[in-house]
Amino acid sequence: MPIPDFFASAVHKSSDPPSGATQASPAWDDVRFFLAVARDGSLSGAARTLRVEHSTVARRVAALEASLGVRLFDRLPRSWTLTSEGEALIAPAERLEHEALAFSRAATSATSLQGTVRISAPPAFASHFLVPQLASRIDRWKGIDLDLVGEVRTANLHRGEADLSLRFMRPGEPGLAARKLGELGFRLYAAPTWPERAHADWRFLGYGDPLSDVPHQQLLARMAGERPFVLRSNDLAAVHQACRAGMGLAMLPSFLAGNDAGLVEMPGADWPLLREIWCVVHPDVRRSPRVRLMADLIAELVQENSAVLV
Repeated sequence: MPIPDFFASAVHKSSDPPSGATQASPAWDDVRFFLAVARDGSLSGAARTLRVEHSTVARRVAALEASLGVRLFDRLPRSWTLTSEGEALIAPAERLEHEALAFSRAATSATSLQGTVRISAPPAFASHFLVPQLASRIDRWKGIDLDLVGEVRTANLHRGEADLSLRFMRPGEPGLAARKLGELGFRLYAAPTWPERAHADWRFLGYGDPLSDVPHQQLLARMAGERPFVLRSNDLAAVHQACRAGMGLAMLPSFLAGNDAGLVEMPGADWPLLREIWCVVHPDVRRSPRVRLMADLIAELVQENSAVLV
């Protein structure tokens, strides 16, 4: 099934690039480093974003400043702050970024099945569901190098942080193409000794930032009331292991806990709580044969395993 048939997209046109010649012609890669430091406010933050050493970031920004003949940042002990000259260059740098990324996406769309597909997905879903399922179909994606990134945050597809993004909510960013793949169920689980305990003695395991506002955490908080949360974590695997160890009760996804002999489902009328599973791409990338192949395959795997997921 071709991706345009199942991705509903809204494409926003970019602003026109600035006209006129400039005094210098800095390399786009140096501008990319400039934007990363401006957004993160520090060398270490930019280095993490770009996945390079902080010395590399400092060197590339210095090269850009030398080519332009201006100082872009004030170097402070714990942060780098933009100078007035740096502030003035943010908007044109972002326009340049937009065009460079559009060129990269267009190049990806024109290529064959050979190459890399970068997939961003929630960590536990990536490791406990997606990887085993993809391993069973490895012959379907020969020639493709998968770069699977398990991350709690939402990958920025406009900046090329991923080719495909799997999310548990409908995307809100404009200009993306998305398809709902299915649903994911969360239920209340505990170690086998917990059903025998008085409800007043129940302890709970929850999610920390940035997951503290997800629907299954909100449901658990309402249920807990005044009863204590003894652990909060942004790592679903940690919550799962704490639950297996008998530390308390937790809302866990069915694919992770449903067949776990070390857990029992606690009775209740408010679950399963269902989350939607969405596959999201940038419209410029969805025409890439290898991206389309992986999107189709993941959709197939989610649909075939719908009973396990809910």
